[in-house]
Amino acid sequence: MDETPGRIGVFDSGYGGLTILKEIRRELPQYDYLYLGDNARAPYGTRSFDVVYDFTRQAVEELFGRGCHLVILACNTASAKALRSIQQNVLPDRWPGRRVLGVIRPTVEAVGDISRTRHVGLLATPGTVRSHSYRLEIDKLHPGMMITETECPMWVPLVEHGEADGDGADWFVRKYIDATMQADPDIDTLLLGCTHYPILLPKILRCVPDGVSVLSQGEIVARSLADYLRRHPEIDRKCTKGGRTEFLTTENSDIFNRLASMFLGDRICSTRITL
Repeated sequence: MDETPGRIGVFDSGYGGLTILKEIRRELPQYDYLYLGDNARAPYGTRSFDVVYDFTRQAVEELFGRGCHLVILACNTASAKALRSIQQNVLPDRWPGRRVLGVIRPTVEAVGDISRTRHVGLLATPGTVRSHSYRLEIDKLHPGMMITETECPMWVPLVEHGEADGDGADWFVRKYIDATMQADPDIDTLLLGCTHYPILLPKILRCVPDGVSVLSQGEIVARSLADYLRRHPEIDRKCTKGGRTEFLTTENSDIFNRLASMFLGDRICSTRITL
């Protein structure tokens, strides 16, 4: 197995993972990153477990093949439906020594320090909600905490079609937040369980009741990754540090560059690949 140091891989089915990458680069600017968006096959949120697993495995192995020793699944659906199977079935046999981390566990770890009522709401894609991955993780880490899960099928299309700032988005943002709070008025913390949702954060904050915290994943995942690398120097040594980022997409590069720049706030240049 090649032990030559390589970049940290960051994968998402679409563009939302760029909100995670943005915060990771802010927290850990010294590392090199390789971002892969499977934009041609997005969204993953409505696909079956088997399909999400196959697509995510292909992406992870692509990043491993390009020298990454550590890959972050910056996608809640992939973390919910594929992470555990990849960790248990793919890494030991095919890629010993490589690591794949998700975004759900660090988010759930953080909520324990924030919620005082121990009633939380999850706003996520249908795939993430139906996997109940957040519920299972909360039951393990915070027994007795109550979680209300709400599917928000329109939020990702609004973001990816450039409608996040439009008036039409307000109705859908309020609809899902109101439904969540009506289901459990004791909720004091809302989890944004999709990496696209920070783009809607200004509208979300205007709709949440006073006293309700909104937990976005970017900063949480970035801090968790920094802590992971401190605790695992053997992995840290395998990550190159030059402050560079490369972008790969399965979509047309011009389309990806335009939309990705909206998420990152920087102009980028990507390379199209096929998985």
